[in-house]
Amino acid sequence: MSNLLPFEQTQRKVLIRKEAETNTNFGCIPEERKTEEVITYGIVNIDKPKGPTSHQVSDYVQKILHISKSGHSGTLDPAVTGVLPIALGNATRIVEALLKAGKEYVAIMHLHKDVEEAKLRKTCDSFIGKIQQMPPIKSAVKRQLRTRAVYYLEIMEIDGKDVLFRVGTQAGTYIRKLIHDIGKKLGTGAHMAELRRTKAGPFGESMLFTLQDLTDAYYYWKEEGNEKFIRKVIQPMENAVTHLPKVWVFDTTVDSLCHGIDLKIPGISKIDSNIEKDNNVAIMTLKNELIALGSAIAASEQMVKEQRGIAVKTHKVFMKPDTYKTKKEKILT
Repeated sequence: MSNLLPFEQTQRKVLIRKEAETNTNFGCIPEERKTEEVITYGIVNIDKPKGPTSHQVSDYVQKILHISKSGHSGTLDPAVTGVLPIALGNATRIVEALLKAGKEYVAIMHLHKDVEEAKLRKTCDSFIGKIQQMPPIKSAVKRQLRTRAVYYLEIMEIDGKDVLFRVGTQAGTYIRKLIHDIGKKLGTGAHMAELRRTKAGPFGESMLFTLQDLTDAYYYWKEEGNEKFIRKVIQPMENAVTHLPKVWVFDTTVDSLCHGIDLKIPGISKIDSNIEKDNNVAIMTLKNELIALGSAIAASEQMVKEQRGIAVKTHKVFMKPDTYKTKKEKILT
């Protein structure tokens, strides 16, 4: 059994529609942005501690960085720890690309009675695949039966009635409820003793930082002029779309997209393979800057072969207009 979320299993190759170069006078490679821009177009992967709500952690980040906007990618209960990507400033809306991405958790399930290991493992395996869940009474969504996917569920350790396991799920799956349902099927009853999120889309534990790390990084930058740590802690917002298929466009196409125009096929330079109609996609510059998010109107092969038509319907624009306009063009307009 592969402990990979669906996007981690998808193999894509880049299909060239028309080779092109990008003008270095416009835009900027994400990793080369100035630190001030990094803070307003960045994302920080916070190791959420026990105690505060996700919203409170997001507020703490605003106060630490002296910014007015931030947003987190999916609520964690106060008692839950782990991966909580928080988008900053103008990048705030990028969290919507993460909300629907798969999640991974490590949990301790406490069984109310002893159970044979073989029965426990068989029962846990039966929850892999499509399951039905009723959201808990205290939840942000309407209480109605919902279908959710459990991609993998691996028992890591059994200590008496405590079961340590790793689970990968579709967004919106309630782990507390999953554990309750496993206990019910076992006939023993069970409750969640501890929970930690280890993945939220492309963000995992390898690049986690605490609120104290962020505080220190900001201090070193502002008070000592050392920007090395803060540039490590805050990632480019483009890292939040690494799980999405991409379409790269010509420099000359960028500005119209910044005004919310849908992407037409002639404006495309290259495309990820295996894009299907209605897939969420990221529209990128040839410097790998995120321009906008949208939904595919055509499949990859069609985008390569066709000469006209709409390729992607634009939903959310992140790049500011005029970023790819010459001074002469700006004067004329």
